[in-house]
Amino acid sequence: MNTESYDRTKDVKQFDDAKTGVKGLVDSGITTIPRFFIQPPDILSDLRINSTTPTDLELIPTIDLSGVDHSDQRQTIVENIGRASHELGLFQIINHGIEVEALERVIRAIKGFHEQPVDVKARLYRRDMNSSIAFFSNVDLFHSKAATWKDTLQLKLGPTLPELDEIPEICRNAVVEWNQNVTKLADVLIGLLCDALGVEKQRMEEMNIVEGRMMVAHYYPYCPQPDLTVGIKSHTDPGALTILLQDQKGGLQVKYGDQWVDVKPVPGALVINIGDLLQIMSNDEYKSVEHRVLANRVQEPRISTAVFLAPSGWDSFYGPLAELVSSEKPAHYRQFTYTDFMRRFHTKELDGKSLINYYKLLKTE
Repeated sequence: MNTESYDRTKDVKQFDDAKTGVKGLVDSGITTIPRFFIQPPDILSDLRINSTTPTDLELIPTIDLSGVDHSDQRQTIVENIGRASHELGLFQIINHGIEVEALERVIRAIKGFHEQPVDVKARLYRRDMNSSIAFFSNVDLFHSKAATWKDTLQLKLGPTLPELDEIPEICRNAVVEWNQNVTKLADVLIGLLCDALGVEKQRMEEMNIVEGRMMVAHYYPYCPQPDLTVGIKSHTDPGALTILLQDQKGGLQVKYGDQWVDVKPVPGALVINIGDLLQIMSNDEYKSVEHRVLANRVQEPRISTAVFLAPSGWDSFYGPLAELVSSEKPAHYRQFTYTDFMRRFHTKELDGKSLINYYKLLKTE
């Protein structure tokens, strides 16, 4: 392969200017992926080594929330969530109060948006991450080593929704309903996570750490060369908490030690994972987990939506909570504004835990 004659910048710009996303490439009938989607050798090697890792349902717990309002059952739920957040940083929940039909409506609405005519979607194609609504492919397209095989609809849900007529009509009702459901669920989850830490829930509420809700609705089309790229590269989420709804096709993997483990879809379940900010605030009691999504090997597209729960006050300072710092366990991270935190996130490619490591004060076990 002649690397000297390849103009990657030109190809990436041409792809972005087309405003058709990865789905547009698939619809054009390509049988090989463009070169700028091919991952570096280290990522490809990691894919080959771990591509047959079996699902371990015991490692990734599914926690039943049906007894959350009963004191005798709540304590068990708190212990299970605390353990999962400390040991892995990810778990699935069932009986969470959101009807299966509501989950299915969200999946259908996202699929419907992404499968609209190109000219309809192109009106929303932009790279201004301050926009309330944006359609794009690869948030880090212009500063990553390689692009990934997915398209994204991004909507800012909180602290207030965009004007209703700004939300695409094809998914408007589902998005409004989803925001209401996620807001209620976030309140429950933060209460449980605070109980497990021994921290008053009011402390988190005063810091508004889940008021800034961002929804990213991903569409993973069929990939003709799935062994050469990924759906999402290995990364951790920057916010406090993520609530993920995935369809039943699979593809999400979580890193456990040196291995990648499939997060097998559970009917009616939601995936919850700890973000970098909550790891920092918990002073490493909780762990943000590295995860990735494999490229889609089947003809039917894979659909998922994640809601990132993060602070609404970007100029406020964050760091380890004072009640979790002591002479026996000093602060592991320095204080910072959330503005600085997210500016750093948006000017680097998705890559493991480099963001959280930037704020570390000392090495920890």
